Amino acid sequence: MIWGAVLLALACWAFTFGWPGGNFWVKIGLSVISVASYSLIWQKPQISWRIRPFFLGALSAAVLYLIFFLGNALAPYLFSGSPIQVGQIYALGEGTSKIPIFLLLLFITGPGEEIFWRGFLQSHLMEKWGNIPGCLVATLIYGGVHIFSGNLILILAALIAGAFWGLLYLWKRDLLIQIASHSLWSAVIFAVAPVM
Repeated sequence: MIWGAVLLALACWAFTFGWPGGNFWVKIGLSVISVASYSLIWQKPQISWRIRPFFLGALSAAVLYLIFFLGNALAPYLFSGSPIQVGQIYALGEGTSKIPIFLLLLFITGPGEEIFWRGFLQSHLMEKWGNIPGCLVATLIYGGVHIFSGNLILILAALIAGAFWGLLYLWKRDLLIQIASHSLWSAVIFAVAPVM
């Protein structure tokens, strides 16, 4: 069950980043629907629909946005090709209106990724190997599937965001916080206020 989920995620992210044809946003949407559907076959996500976790998620999205804003300012001093690589990340959305990207990230990829990555995979890995090792392995897998992009900055960004959401899940164990955080952060950083 767990390793089937990992293999499916590898295949989906290889398709999203490795296959040159098609619209990137359609491919990532299909990939996230696939992995989220896989996790829903095995377990129902534990989501408590309350206001407080949503606000904590929104606050954490703002904190993560600030981390990425500062990281983008420092990246050229640490990685010589970072402006080009950041530009390549944003170029994935070229040719698509910001409105469908915003809606996709807010209502499909953000919730779907958190249902899969934290609610299913990290949860099971923490049960199997303990809290810290499970969180660490889930974060490494989350970052690892982005290797198919061939973009070092994107891989590092996935590791940082994955660690942030993984630790938040480890701390609060409330999937709504992760869903709100991931959905709002990704919608803003890709469709409203890019950091470049």
